[in-house]
Amino acid sequence: KTVEVLLDVVKEALGTPVEIEYAIDLNRDSEFRASFYLLQIKPMVGKEKDFNVELGEVIPGKAVIYSEKSLGNGRINCIRDIIFIDPARFNKLKTEEMADEIHSMNQVMIKEKKNYILIGPGRWGTKDKFIGIPVNWSQISKAKIIVETDLEDFPLDASLGSHFFHNVTSMNMGYFSVHRGGENFINYKVLDEQEVIRDGKYFRHVRFKVPLDIVMDGRKQQSLVSFGDGDPCSESSDVK
Repeated sequence: KTVEVLLDVVKEALGTPVEIEYAIDLNRDSEFRASFYLLQIKPMVGKEKDFNVELGEVIPGKAVIYSEKSLGNGRINCIRDIIFIDPARFNKLKTEEMADEIHSMNQVMIKEKKNYILIGPGRWGTKDKFIGIPVNWSQISKAKIIVETDLEDFPLDASLGSHFFHNVTSMNMGYFSVHRGGENFINYKVLDEQEVIRDGKYFRHVRFKVPLDIVMDGRKQQSLVSFGDGDPCSESSDVK
């Protein structure tokens, strides 16, 4: 009942559905009451309409990214660009240089008025430069989907729940965690087959011939990026 009332009040206050994090202390006080603590509130990316992700229905070779742990809800088919770190070039001692490089690429995307999918190992927005790339959100502001992954010699848990991702979801960015285990994957082979727009020291910017089909299932926390069918550009979410 507490959760139901809280969700109703916060939804009315913010004007949008939300995700919450909370904790409960079951130790009773003198009046035999437990304690409920609200830890964090995140606006949902997208609207309340359901968008189902069915990996089994994807034609082999058309799937680019699949995540079993994601934030966001909606469908986008207006993005053709992906900027990603080549796993062979990643060096956890050079993450500050990587932050500078993605900032420069993001500035170009601002000028070109293009959104993109951003992929990188470790934790985006971390303050610890040894566990991810220490960017702030303005340095990746044209990224509408942010993907965190791990590498064989760089295993890390997802950043879900961090204050950085409170800002990310507030800005209507989707978030995918693609870590080892389960059916998660990033199809780097497909990425390497696309037109290279910019090739930096660490990041590679590729562009698909037609917009990608991005589906985020907010209820299951599953998301899928696959080749689009060339349909007219549309966005069934709050992402602008």
